Amino acid sequence: MREKIRIASGQGFWGDMIDAPVRQVEGGPIDYLMLDYLAEVTMSIMQKQRARDPNAGYARDFVPLMRQILPACVERRIRVVTNAGGVNPHGCAVAVRDVARELGLRVRIATVTGDDIMDRLDDLLARGIELRNMDTGAPLATVRDRVQSANAYLGAWPLVEALRRGAQVVIAGRATDTGLTLAPMIYEFDWKEDDWDRLAAGTIAGHIIECGAQCSGGNCQYQWQTIPDLANVGYPIVEAYPDGTFIVTKHEGTGGRVSIQTIKEQLVYEMGDPREYITPDCIADFTTIRLEDAGPDRVRVFGIKGRSCTDQLKVSISYFAGYKAVGTLVYAWPDAYEKAKAADAILRARLERLGLKFDQILTEYVGVNATHGPLAGEPPPDIPEVQLRVGVRGQDRAAVERFTKEIAPLILTGPPAVTGFAGGRPKVEEVVAYWPSLIPKSEIEPRVELIES
Repeated sequence: MREKIRIASGQGFWGDMIDAPVRQVEGGPIDYLMLDYLAEVTMSIMQKQRARDPNAGYARDFVPLMRQILPACVERRIRVVTNAGGVNPHGCAVAVRDVARELGLRVRIATVTGDDIMDRLDDLLARGIELRNMDTGAPLATVRDRVQSANAYLGAWPLVEALRRGAQVVIAGRATDTGLTLAPMIYEFDWKEDDWDRLAAGTIAGHIIECGAQCSGGNCQYQWQTIPDLANVGYPIVEAYPDGTFIVTKHEGTGGRVSIQTIKEQLVYEMGDPREYITPDCIADFTTIRLEDAGPDRVRVFGIKGRSCTDQLKVSISYFAGYKAVGTLVYAWPDAYEKAKAADAILRARLERLGLKFDQILTEYVGVNATHGPLAGEPPPDIPEVQLRVGVRGQDRAAVERFTKEIAPLILTGPPAVTGFAGGRPKVEEVVAYWPSLIPKSEIEPRVELIES
C-alpha cells in the first residue's frame, strides 16, 4: 500500500481549458489524472451525435489530448480515469487505442459501461419501474416518446475493477463526477465497500476537484481581485492518504489560489442537504468536514463521516420539450432602460396581434436585472446602455420561427438609439429538458472490458 497518492484534476466539463491536462502531467509529480467531461445536457448532445454517426457519442477533445499526453503518462506511470466515453465508451477507447498504436505505445485501456438504459426503457416501464420524476412525481410514460437519453449514474466500484485489471486508461460513460477521484483511492488503499467514513472522504475529495479550477481560484467570490495570475491558473491536485485525510493543492509556480475559502466555495456547489450528500458509493455528511491551512496553496481536509449507500441509483434522462429562440437589442443613453422596456411592450403587442402562442415569454434587461432580478431594484437614470433580451419557448416551431422575424423590425419601428443586432436573426433551437429519476441498483449491471493497443 502506498503512503499517499496524488490525483490531479484536468477537466471540469466538456469545453474546459484544453491544455489544463497537459500542464497537470508536465507540471510536477502526479499518479492519476482525473478528467470529468459530463453534465446532464451533455449526454443528450452525445446521443444525437451518435444517432448521426455510430462512431461518435463521446468527448472528441479527449482523443487528441491523449495523443499529446499519452507518452508522458506511460513513461511516468500516470493512470487516466475519465467519463469521456459519454454514450459510446467503446468508440472512444478504440480511438485512443489507435492513437497509442500510432505512437508505438503498449497501453491497456478499459471501458466501463452499463449506465446507458435508453434501449431498456420500454421493458423497465412494462415491469412497473416507472422512473418517476424526482421533482414532480410524474411517471416517465408521460414523456416516453420524447426521451433522447437515459443514463444511470455508476459509482466508483466499476472503475476500481478496471484499475485492478491493470488498465492504464479507464474510459467510462455516465460515472459520477466524484467516483473518478474516489476510485483510485479505493484501489490504492484497499478500502472496503462498507468503509463508509473513508468512502465519504474520497467522495468529498472528488467533489472538491470535480469542477477543475473552480476550487483553485477560478470563479471565486472571496477577494477575487487578489487571486494571482488566473491566466495561468493551476488546476487542483488531491494528495490522498490511506486514513481518508487528504490535502488539496496545485503545482508550484501556477496561478490561482488554494485556500480554505476557495475550498468552502466549491464545497457548497450543487449541494442539497449537507448531511446527506448521496452517491452510489455512500452518503457523505458535509457537516463533519474540517479544513486546516497546511501551508501556501495547501488545505488539509479531515474528520469526514459517512453512512451506508442506498439501494437505488439516480438516472439522468433528457427529453425533447419544444423549441426556443432568444433575440437581443441594445439601447443607448439617454433613457436606455425606458427604451428597452418600451421595445419589449411593443414586441409583445405585435406577437399578440399575430396570434402567436408560447409556453413562456421571458424578458431580461442585461445591465439592469438579468442577474439579480427584482433584487436589483431600479437602475440609475443615467445608465449608459441596456441590452434587451427576449426569449420564447413553445411547442409550435412555426410560432417560434415567426418570433425570430419580429426582432429586427424594432430597429426602425421602435424606440431610438438601438444597436447590437450584428449577430443577425435569432436561431430556433430545440429545448432539451432534464428528468431526474431513481432506479433499483439491481437493475444496473456495470461491465468492464479491456482493449490492448
